[in-house]
Amino acid sequence: MNLRTDWNSLLTDDPELLFTRYTPRYFPHADDMVRYLADFAARNDLPVRYGTRVESISRDDRGFTLRDQHGTTYRAARVTVATGVSKTYVPPIEGVELAEGYDEVPVDPAGFTGQRVLIIGRGNSAFETADNLIETAAVIHVAGPGSLKLAWQTHFVGHLRAVNNNFLDTYQLKSQNALLDGQVLGIRRDGDGYAVRVSFARVDEVVKEIHYDRVILATGFRFDASIFDETCRPRLTIKDRFPELTPQWESVDVPDLFFAGTITQSLDFKKSTSGFIHGFRYGVRALHRIQERRYHGVEWPVRSFAATPEAITDAVIERVNRTSALWQLFGFLSDAVLIGPDGTARYAEEVPVAHLHEAVARGDFGAVESHLAITLEYGADHDKVNPFDVEAGRVSQQDTRGLDGRYLHPVVRVFRGGELTAEHHLTENLENEWDSEQVHRAPLRRFLAERVTRAVEAV
Repeated sequence: MNLRTDWNSLLTDDPELLFTRYTPRYFPHADDMVRYLADFAARNDLPVRYGTRVESISRDDRGFTLRDQHGTTYRAARVTVATGVSKTYVPPIEGVELAEGYDEVPVDPAGFTGQRVLIIGRGNSAFETADNLIETAAVIHVAGPGSLKLAWQTHFVGHLRAVNNNFLDTYQLKSQNALLDGQVLGIRRDGDGYAVRVSFARVDEVVKEIHYDRVILATGFRFDASIFDETCRPRLTIKDRFPELTPQWESVDVPDLFFAGTITQSLDFKKSTSGFIHGFRYGVRALHRIQERRYHGVEWPVRSFAATPEAITDAVIERVNRTSALWQLFGFLSDAVLIGPDGTARYAEEVPVAHLHEAVARGDFGAVESHLAITLEYGADHDKVNPFDVEAGRVSQQDTRGLDGRYLHPVVRVFRGGELTAEHHLTENLENEWDSEQVHRAPLRRFLAERVTRAVEAV
């Protein structure tokens, strides 16, 4: 339960290695994370080879060969890459090399006093940079394509966070700052500054050239695939920023090459939380279980219980009220109730949704006649509704279906033969406690009695 609000701890049974022991701050300092990771590795005696950079990876019939900067060679049948997004993403803009990278630009706002500044990019880094310059720069423009998305509305923490959006007030309350909705087409030198061509989306792509003293590039980072040679270079996706993956976190075109951490976010890009510690820590645990089964014959942990509506209801309610994994990787990880041909039920926790359906079809979970996928999800079109609009979020007091719930709530889906046959939403709850007999338990029990009991009896 505590991990629902602890977004920085790695998964551990050691209470001394919870990140909350290192700082009480809501937005901790980066140095605290460095200290935490060093302690985590030392306390667990992890076999980390420090001062070692893998510079090349190749593959032949015997497996992978890795070489580091010292010329040392390593052989491996399988490789898991967790190097993060370590390379600056540079968009295809003419003259983009004239811009300063936000990761290298001086952070002292005094150096921007009286200047006209353009920041290319519309993520948290761009707005954090803009906020830092509000008191000194004469004019600040933040430019990028598409509509600006706010995290409190989309529920994706990578969209603009409230802590970084003070700049929007200076724009809408008529300071000299502005948000430019459109594409930056080109940058050229213009005297002591730069002339930048911008195509404006709101006015039929009208192109205007604007003068700035400084241009800052804040367009994020990408995965660096340069260490792979042509024998095992993984296919990339999303503007070549991330490796393209199967639901098992394996390269789609290089067998036995897996990925972990923030570079796995292509599977739930801008939807869930695989790009962040509080999400990918659970993805890593699932990846471990997938690899254990494939390479070592260790089955996914399950527990058996009676396949009755009452027992399944109790198991589902108990889990959704305490799980952090389904809470953080909403709509991406699921618990599963696996009903066998003999009418018995097994409960598996934290299985990636896409992997679950593939694994059942392959027989990875043994004989399964039908299965339930239990997830936590936001309501349909939740990102298109202002959550502070009371009319948009109004739900009837008698409505216990949860279908109108926009906030996070449990969803139970029934599959048979790979086909979705039924779906039930539990009504959202202010304290996220879905244990009311009338509102949560009884409707779920009725749903299971109608949809699952018949399936068991048919078996």
